[in-house]
Amino acid sequence: MEKVNLAEAFASFNEQWAPKLVGELNGQAVKLAKVEGEFDWHYHDDADELFLVTAGEVQIELRDEPDVTLQEGEFAIVPSGVEHRPTADSEAEIMLFEPIETRNTGNVETERTRTELEQIEDSL
Repeated sequence: MEKVNLAEAFASFNEQWAPKLVGELNGQAVKLAKVEGEFDWHYHDDADELFLVTAGEVQIELRDEPDVTLQEGEFAIVPSGVEHRPTADSEAEIMLFEPIETRNTGNVETERTRTELEQIEDSL
């Protein structure tokens, strides 16, 4: 069993909107990302997506429902098929849980699409 120090893991990268893989369990990926500004509107056909804010504040904008604001220590699950766009007025840090094959931009292809995730070193 290995442990991950979140502070050290987040300190190991600066790029925003580029999730880093920190673990896997039962076909699920555990990802970390730094975010600021607006992401792309998208949805995931067959995957729910959990957003856990570890630092800062993140808004999850939704097309057909009221937006959700997440503070540090709060999480929300975006159900599969729900179009959403994460945003952050200032830099925030998030942890994501979703199936390992889930693409960060879901049903759209943009310059932010990541098909191969960088893994944060196990030595953290």
